[in-house]
Amino acid sequence: MPSVAIPLRGLRALIRAAARFGDKGGWVMSSHVAMSLMMALFPFVLFVVALAGFLSRDVPVDDLFELLFGSWPEEVAQPIERELRAVLAAADSRLLTLGGVVALYFASNGVDAVRVAMTRAYHDTDPRPFWQTRLLCLGLVVAGAALVLAGVAVDLVLPLYTNMLRAAVPGEVTSWFAGVGVSWLFVIAMPVLGVLGFHLLLPGRRHGIRQILPGVVLTLMLWALAGWGFSIYIGRFASYSATYAGLAGAMSALIFLYLNAAILILGAEFNGALLDAGREKEPASEPG
Repeated sequence: MPSVAIPLRGLRALIRAAARFGDKGGWVMSSHVAMSLMMALFPFVLFVVALAGFLSRDVPVDDLFELLFGSWPEEVAQPIERELRAVLAAADSRLLTLGGVVALYFASNGVDAVRVAMTRAYHDTDPRPFWQTRLLCLGLVVAGAALVLAGVAVDLVLPLYTNMLRAAVPGEVTSWFAGVGVSWLFVIAMPVLGVLGFHLLLPGRRHGIRQILPGVVLTLMLWALAGWGFSIYIGRFASYSATYAGLAGAMSALIFLYLNAAILILGAEFNGALLDAGREKEPASEPG
């Protein structure tokens, strides 16, 4: 029966993906991706601020952090935000602007680590030369920064529009609409677009939307569960300050990224297992 065969196929693919994840050193690769992303985080924020400096002198840091870390557990995001504020306060605009190019390159290293992990998970080989993959990673960093700035701009402009709308069309509906921001929409959209972009662009071979969608959905669901579970763990059980002292905030963020990197790779492995299962079911076409 098709209604039963599809869930069973997905379950078998998930078990196969988990086995592939362990056999191919998925946890080791996850640590590499997490460390690369952690090292790319500060350069990425510096690049976003440098890019915003070309558009406006006043960068809304609070809105920027809300978009970047709105989906993170509060216990993980707060120490990182505190350190980022200190870095931004100590640097002048000229330094941020000139350092934006260097920050862009270092931020792209995190994307490149994800590219290697995704290619391995899909069982692909990447025939693209170094310069092409590096340009791809740089382009994704720029696109991510542009998306963040677009979210900040919309969140700043929308209250002006809603005030004009409420003045023109008074009533309960416009009053309710005026109190609704769109930052939450970008907070949700950014990880969704990020995972889609990773699966579409980073592996060595291009795969269609229908081929990557199962792993994307699995990744987003597990990310939501992991964020909820990790926030409970940090708030009630973990005591990183007793073990890592002043590095407690950085270590909690690194472990959180490690967990999310493992989920991202598992989602790619899930798609790879589904693709392999589809190839195995294809009948061999022998000439008659």
